[in-house]
Amino acid sequence: MIPDRSLDVLRAIVQDFISSNQPVGSKSLLDRHPLGVSAATVRNDMALLEEEELITGLHTSSGLIPTEKGYRLFVDHLGEIKPLSSPERNAIESFLDEASDLDDVVERTARSLAQLTNALALVQYPSLGRSSVRHIELIPLSEKRVLLMLIVDSGRIQQLQIESPDAIDEELIHQLRGRLNGMLAGGQLAGVEEKLKGLTEEFSAERRGTVNKILDSLKSLVEANRQEKLVVSGAANLVKQDQDFSGELSKVLEAIEEQVVLLKLLDELHSDQFGVGLRIGSELGLGNLTHTSLVVSGYEKSGTEVAKLGVLGPTRMDYSGNIASVRAVARYLTKLLEGNS
Repeated sequence: MIPDRSLDVLRAIVQDFISSNQPVGSKSLLDRHPLGVSAATVRNDMALLEEEELITGLHTSSGLIPTEKGYRLFVDHLGEIKPLSSPERNAIESFLDEASDLDDVVERTARSLAQLTNALALVQYPSLGRSSVRHIELIPLSEKRVLLMLIVDSGRIQQLQIESPDAIDEELIHQLRGRLNGMLAGGQLAGVEEKLKGLTEEFSAERRGTVNKILDSLKSLVEANRQEKLVVSGAANLVKQDQDFSGELSKVLEAIEEQVVLLKLLDELHSDQFGVGLRIGSELGLGNLTHTSLVVSGYEKSGTEVAKLGVLGPTRMDYSGNIASVRAVARYLTKLLEGNS
């Protein structure tokens, strides 16, 4: 059990190292923090923290820096998280409010998070396998061309232009549009393919080529919609902090190219303290990311978590600020999706 006074010293060391990226000595701690104790007492506390492997010295005569274990204890005893300032919140809201569709919302969310945190932002698309069809639209463009639009309840809109083997008449478009919406609107994407079975046979033989082409295109949109997707922004932020990765930045950049790996990490993290999931260094379970930390929060639609977002940066990250940013952006994204219902 670490005494409260020693925890105060650890907190001060972590805060100073995060802000300066320089090893911290007892004199500088006393100069910058009102610890209310003598230099000898601070040195004793630092010796205890070093013995507990919460801080470590790079060289015999240099100051001390936090270890992964020290960062974890620091985070676990953060106390209150300072919320974002009004200008920061307003900037997020105004930027996201300008989004034109779900794809734009996700892209803008990632860029906002990267700018707020100076870290790598990860934003997962809503879990589209659980999404529902809101509407299907068919718009004739020419004698043999039709525009197919799939609109889902998350607000995402996908479209395809389809070239028909035969001329397309208005009556077929009207009939097929009504039939598709009657069968599929309000139902989950996962059930679309099963519901479409046998639909082609409801139409006359001369129209089946066109109907098949439209149904195949609709199935391809549904399948694309159901695939797990992740938008990443801010890799340049990591490059600027190259020194924090102990010469292994290239391995970190390789790891973040593997979307399957990142999606798995997001899925594994569940909100606990402060409403976020947080892993530090080796807790991530990936050799390439031992010098990084990940802060994650879920966002919701209709009271159900649909996906996650977060930031990945060096273990020497601003934990309090990043937790506040991730929470705030997740909450606003939830609000935005609810507004688009």
